[in-house]
Amino acid sequence: MSEQAPPVALVRRARRINRELAEVYPYAHPELDFENPFQLLVATVLSAQTTDLRVNQTTPALFAKYPTPEEMAAADPSELEEILRPTGFFRAKARSVLGLSAALRDDFGGEVPGRLADLVKLPGVGRKTANVVLGNAFGVPGITVDTHFGRLARRFGWTTSEDPEKVEQDVARLFPKSDWTMLSHRVVFHGRRICHSRKPACGACPIARLCPSYGEGEMDPEKARKLLKYEKGGFPGQRLNPPPDYPGLPAPPLGAS
Repeated sequence: MSEQAPPVALVRRARRINRELAEVYPYAHPELDFENPFQLLVATVLSAQTTDLRVNQTTPALFAKYPTPEEMAAADPSELEEILRPTGFFRAKARSVLGLSAALRDDFGGEVPGRLADLVKLPGVGRKTANVVLGNAFGVPGITVDTHFGRLARRFGWTTSEDPEKVEQDVARLFPKSDWTMLSHRVVFHGRRICHSRKPACGACPIARLCPSYGEGEMDPEKARKLLKYEKGGFPGQRLNPPPDYPGLPAPPLGAS
């Protein structure tokens, strides 16, 4: 028995939110620095329970020393842990990075696979990480449900679930597959900059009139503007090497004041 289609009004409002977010964030992009699928895969694994900024500050030294899966798989664990220390949980992350690098070397000829079923078999790689890699390194549409995306999907009324896989399924039913990757970026951008977890800046939100949760956060426009982060608040972004069309400031390297 097929699942019942979502209400037409919900679909229309969801797609309008996506269109308006596209106008607010025409420069939305993955906020991890990477030059190839392997770098993106490793950076995404390292981003668990830390900021993309801290990952971006850590990966230049990491990839300079271990640029390929073969070289990373052969790394001395203690040396790898020391490089990864700033990202937190560095021992577990070192084990994941060593394991996925060895799997890429042994099972995939040193290349990152372009299929979800293969990616999720790698150590430390779940659906979220796999969708990030597929969408941004291979052009395969995917919905990336991180904490920001899940929070906003619930605030927008797109889902009621706390389970990332169910959130992914619910949101996928509202949008054409071709929208999934950029939708993910726009929603995450909005969650990081305006629609914060504890105190969303409702009074400075450009899509407030479309949001069923409007009023949960700071309503006063002046106070709300002070809550804006990254380029919306006049501060550096998370990437040391942002795309050319990014209107904000690059993030500082590790150790910079």
